[in-house]
Amino acid sequence: MPEGVYTAPLKRPERVGEDWLEPAQRSYTADENAIWDELFARQMEVLPGRACNAFLQGLERLDLGRGGVPDFGRLSDELGALTGWSVVPVPMLIPDHVFFWHLANRRFPAGNFIRTRETFDYIQEPDVFHDVFGHVPMLTDPTYADYMQEYGRAGWKAMRYNRLKSLGALYWYTVEFGLVMEGGEPKVYGAGILSGPAEAVFALEGQSPNRIMLNVDRVMRTDYVIDDLQPTYFVIESFEDLYHQTVERDFDRLYRGLGAGFTYANMAVIDVDDVLHRGTLEYHLRGGRGSGATPV
Repeated sequence: MPEGVYTAPLKRPERVGEDWLEPAQRSYTADENAIWDELFARQMEVLPGRACNAFLQGLERLDLGRGGVPDFGRLSDELGALTGWSVVPVPMLIPDHVFFWHLANRRFPAGNFIRTRETFDYIQEPDVFHDVFGHVPMLTDPTYADYMQEYGRAGWKAMRYNRLKSLGALYWYTVEFGLVMEGGEPKVYGAGILSGPAEAVFALEGQSPNRIMLNVDRVMRTDYVIDDLQPTYFVIESFEDLYHQTVERDFDRLYRGLGAGFTYANMAVIDVDDVLHRGTLEYHLRGGRGSGATPV
């Protein structure tokens, strides 16, 4: 990194190099493979009819339900033939600049571990199920795969302007919790929704959350929730629309106009929004997950 650019002070395990890649994907125990199978089966009870076509087709192309944690080498061969991407094992969350570098080179870093039964329903740090089940099928779509590479390239510019929080909001509201219009109604493409049991129903059918058409400038000024269901979801017309809204945007000019913090609260609806559904926000006004409020 150029001198003067801030990087996260994460302690790198001795076994990994500066690229933070594990020497190899680990071997999983019979119980860990069973956890993958149970998580997969649970999601497939929820996602048909709610997940976007690109995800469901990618899931089928990569055959992620063949049993046990998928082999990264096989996935990389299959993805490479489709869109030129590969899947690489990392030990934990990795520094931003390393993450951007891998994406820019069409490598998706996936956690080299799987959650335990004690953390079966919720895990703070992304594991192999979130990363591979949630993210990797989308990389079979050529336009989305190009968007992810461009996002990686954009990271370096955000770091130079000290605007990682803003670029992080874009990732959060698209890659992790994005919705896309299909057949006149929203469907899920964000990995944070696809890999969890409750949010696909809440995001699409709940009365509580806002559903707003994506505006890149607005999204990059909007705070987000890390440890609960989202109060607001942003919807794209198509992956081509997402690509053009981002790649064709003058980010130098945008970053110069952004403040250090977020402008809009995560529950806000503002006058420039193209609102598909204005939510009641009841779930979050009642206190969200910590209060035991029911997602509605």
